[in-house]
This record gives sequence, C-alpha cells and structure tokens, in this order.
Amino acid sequence: MNERTESATRRRVLRTGAALGIAVVAGCSGGGESGGGTDGSDGDGNAGGGDSSTAAYDDWLSDVPNYDGSVADRTGDDSVTVAVGAGNGLFFDPPAVRVTTGTTVVWEWTGQGGQHNVAEERRAFESELATTAGTTFERTFDEPGVVRYLCVPHQAVGMKGVVDVVDG
Repeated sequence: MNERTESATRRRVLRTGAALGIAVVAGCSGGGESGGGTDGSDGDGNAGGGDSSTAAYDDWLSDVPNYDGSVADRTGDDSVTVAVGAGNGLFFDPPAVRVTTGTTVVWEWTGQGGQHNVAEERRAFESELATTAGTTFERTFDEPGVVRYLCVPHQAVGMKGVVDVVDG
C-alpha cells in the first residue's frame, strides 16, 4: 500500500469511527427537534443551531485531496481569506474553515489551475469564472450553519470547501 492510499484509508477509518461515536452519543441523548436535511442540516444546507461538528460535512469533503479532517479555526477574525487554485491549482485552501457570525470570507484566486469560480452547492451565491491571480469574491456570513461550496468546473476532482459558521 502506498503512502497516499494509507493516508486516505486512515482518514476514512477515523471519519467512520467519529461518525459512529457521534451517532451513539446522539442516540443516547434523547429526542429533540431535528432539521429537514438528510445530512444533519436544516434542509437548507445549514447545520441546525450552528453545529460545528465535522460530521456535518466530512462526507462533502471526502474526495477533497487536501482535506485531512481538520478545520482551520478562524473564529473571532473579522475577515478570512481562502485561496482559490491552491496546491496543484485545484484546491481551496483551507478546505474547511470555522468562523463566527459576521465574518467576511474572501476567496482569492492564485492564478493556477485554469478557470475557477466559487458556488454554494445549491447556488445561493456564485462568483463569476476567473483565472487572474488576485481576483477576489467575498461573502459575509451572518447566520450560523455549515455552508458547502465548490468550483463548478472542477467539482469532479474534489475542488470543494466548507465554511462552518458559529455564533460569535
């Protein structure tokens, strides 16, 4: 088994174990209202109540090459920058970032990997396609929840990300 396969297998095992642990804890914690989404969301792609558990988006990021299960914690920052076209030109970096409500996320193009955009998975927002280094697109997140986004031309190769918004 090569190093990349071992690493991917290790991440899969850790995610599965974490998901099982969360399921067991959730099963033991009793009822309560649940959202309408099958992914633990409220039906609008937002984790109900600002759920910051990575289980809310681990499967969304499962094919993202630079996602290792960790979340860049930028809570308390007024503005956060995510690189578009990082790594081999086909990554968002960081792929998962946690921010507090009121934070502005700025996606900034590196100029690598061809034409990219930033689009919320259900197209609640979407930038123009761009290739030029230094191009930016920004969005301020005022509501807690998990926002999943992608690059439309490169979604098939795992160019996806998450902004996990928690109450500030």
